[in-house]
Order: sequence, then C-alpha cells, then structure tokens
Amino acid sequence: MIEWRGRGVDRKGMALGKRQQKQIELFIVRDQIVRTAAHPFYTKLNAVLAEGEFDAKVEALCEPCYAEGGRPGIPPGIYFRMLFIGYFEGLDSQRGIAWRCADSLSLREFLGYEVTEPTPVHVSMTMIRKRLPQSVYEEVFKLVLGWLAQKKLLRGKTVGIDATTLEANAAMKSIVRREDGADWKEYLRELAHADGIENPTDEELRKFDRKRKGKKTSNKEWVSKTDPDSRITKMKDGRTHLAYKAEHTVDLETEAIVCAHVTHADVGDAESGVESLILAQATLCEVAPEAEIKELVGDKGYHDNGNLAQCEAWGIRTFIPEREQKKRRWTDKPKEYEKAFRANRRRVRGAKGKRLNRKRGESNERSFAHVCETGGGRRMWLRGMENVTKAHVLKCAGFNLGLLMRKVYGLRKPRNWEEGDRRIWAAIFATMAVSVAALIAGESSEALHWVQSMILSLTTAALWLSVHRKWPRLKIALY
Repeated sequence: MIEWRGRGVDRKGMALGKRQQKQIELFIVRDQIVRTAAHPFYTKLNAVLAEGEFDAKVEALCEPCYAEGGRPGIPPGIYFRMLFIGYFEGLDSQRGIAWRCADSLSLREFLGYEVTEPTPVHVSMTMIRKRLPQSVYEEVFKLVLGWLAQKKLLRGKTVGIDATTLEANAAMKSIVRREDGADWKEYLRELAHADGIENPTDEELRKFDRKRKGKKTSNKEWVSKTDPDSRITKMKDGRTHLAYKAEHTVDLETEAIVCAHVTHADVGDAESGVESLILAQATLCEVAPEAEIKELVGDKGYHDNGNLAQCEAWGIRTFIPEREQKKRRWTDKPKEYEKAFRANRRRVRGAKGKRLNRKRGESNERSFAHVCETGGGRRMWLRGMENVTKAHVLKCAGFNLGLLMRKVYGLRKPRNWEEGDRRIWAAIFATMAVSVAALIAGESSEALHWVQSMILSLTTAALWLSVHRKWPRLKIALY
C-alpha cells in the first residue's frame, strides 16, 4: 500500500484493480443476486394500474382474439406495459423497447419478471400487435381516459384541435407512378429522352433532375410501393417526405388528450377536423357521460364556412381564426353560413377568443412535444394506417397516464425526473442572485426582506425534502 497525506489526515492509498476473466457460476443463490431500488415512478404506476384493475380489463378485451387451448402467450397487461415504457423512455421501435426491458432491472420489476426469466422479444410484440385489432387499442386509450375522469381531470367543455405529421417508414425513392408502376428513375429517363439525352447515367439523371423546372410530386400520380397508405407531404422541418397526419383533440382545462385521430397526410384540416370532433364527443359519452363539448378552438386551417355552420347547429361555439381573404361573397351560399361566420369572427376577436387560442397553442403543442418528440412517436417504424394508428393511440394513452401521475401523485416521467431538480435549484439561485444584486445596489425595503426570508425558507425546505426523498410534490408545486 502507498501512504499519502491529505487535509492533515494520514490516509492509505488504494492499489490498482485489474480486470480478470471470471468463470460463470453454475448455481446462484437468490439472496446473492444484486437488486437495485425500483424507480418511484414505475412503482407507483404499478399501484395505479392495480387500483384500476388494468390487467383483468385488458385480458377481457383481448380474450376473443386468442384460442381456448394451446401454449399461453404473453399476458396483455405486460404487452401494454411495454408499450407504455416506449413512451416514458422515449423509444420509437419495438426492438428498442424489448432491449430496454431486458437490460433494466427496474423495468423488469415493473413488468413482473425475475432476473432469471427472459423478457418478451420484439418478434413476440409484433405477433401480438398483428393479433389484436385496432379497437382493442382504442379501448385501452378510453380506459386510461376514464381514470382521468374519475380523478376530475377531464372536463370536456372546451377542446382545442391541431394536427402534426408523423414520418412514415418509407423513403421517397420507393414511390412509383400509379398509372404504369414506373419508379422515379424510369420517369426521369423518359423526361431526359424527350429532352434529347440518350442513355443518361445516374449522375446525369441527378443533374437533370436538379436543373429541370416545374418539379412537383403529386399524391394523385405517385404512391409508395412499400407503404401505400403514406402520403407525400412537407414535414415540420421543411423536408418533403412520406408521412401520416396525427390530429389531437385536447381538453384545454386539463390538457388531457380526448381523441387521437390518425389519417392520410394529404387530408385537409377542415375535412379531418369534423371527424375528430365527432370521435371526441363519442369518446366523452363513453368515459364521462356528463361531459359535453361546448366550445371548439382551432387554427386557420380548420376555418370552413360549412363546418362553422354545422358546429352552430350542434350548439358548439367556435373560436377559429379566419384565413386572409380580400372579399367574401354570400349571395351564393346559405344564410346559415354567413351567420355562423360572423358569430365566429366576433368571438375570435374578443378577449376570451384570444385567450383560448393562446391556450390551444400551449396545450396542443405540448401534447405533440411529449408524444412525438420526447415520447419517440415522430418517426414510425411500422407500415400501414392500422399499425400506425395502434402505435400512436397507445402513446397518447401513455401521455394521459403521465398526466395522471403528475397531477394526482406528483410524479414526473422518469426522463424528466432530474430535469425537475435542475429547474428547482435554478429558480432558487436566480432568486438569490436578484436579492444579492438588490442589496449591492443599496435597496432595502420590506419587499426585499420578504424575498430574503422566502429564499431562506425555500432553501431549507428543498434541502429537507431532498434528504427525505420527497422531491416530486415540490416539483409539481414549483412547476
């Protein structure tokens, strides 16, 4: 051993440890297995699922899809838990979910698997997804939404609607013409031949494609060979890609997702908005019969005179900004159109309309940020409208489940746990900096002394809560 002196105390150094090859033990005693503490979020989430009888209810939903005899498959409760893990951990593929569940001891405990037991692989998840119809996933979404209604986290009176794009699992190189099935390269060769270029190489085709004018790719003429349900559209970052459109109907009072509607990317907002509104009201009738949509908030894309008149007939007040237009003509339209249009304009220009549109921007965009960005739902690794809908609806169910955990039990998603700590300490130090700056400037008032006392109290409470592991409640209070 090497002795060294530090801070006035004689200490003994530590010898260098060297990695050695070890022989795998044939038998391991259970008590000798090293176990880590489970994550508080997943521990409480299991308790919430048990309280809502989640396993029994999803097994009843999936029972008609299985045979009476044969080898038992993966329990549906474990399968849907793995999909929830994909949202909470930000995993966008089934392979990533299966690997993460097999690697994490905390997630193994959440799923109910011992260290010696194998967890489900991605192939098993694929087989279950193919076996279960889309209606089962929608019922699971309604089950979680019903829990929000029981906890008074679902009002349903004022809803906001907005849409985003989901990148499909297909490349633009896979598109073919609907008429003759020719791919993009064959199409360019025809254009180059008509322009006088004989037998062009691939490099010459790329140069010709860059220089030619009037380049447009229409969904009426082109379709993806690998994913026919996807459509050519412009993504949020400006790229042209094959994609789907996901539309969220959000309760603006509680920020819960009432309806998640996936459709083709080339469908206009005015056309799909009415469908989402009807589906949202139908969902509310099932999970919260007393809830009824009375106010609808949307952006300019949802402004349509026919839809405004329809909502007026249903007794729904709309707050949808109108598109810029120089002149409007009403002589060739029903009288109800003009009446609904002017009533909507009056409401939008009022103080309440401006407030609701700001709230819609916050709530709907927040749902897209959680589901698509941090939840791993922006890029789809599945093909077909049904498969994409299944995956997106379950991620939205995970969003509602995370909302329940945060607002009722004060627990954030595992990925946001440390971020909450940083925000709290940043707020404390920022307040301290302002107070010190005021003292240096010579300002002394009752308000300044009050701020200083609040800093001292807040710091003491933060230290006490950190020691006693009661951070989550403080996080929500300061959020």
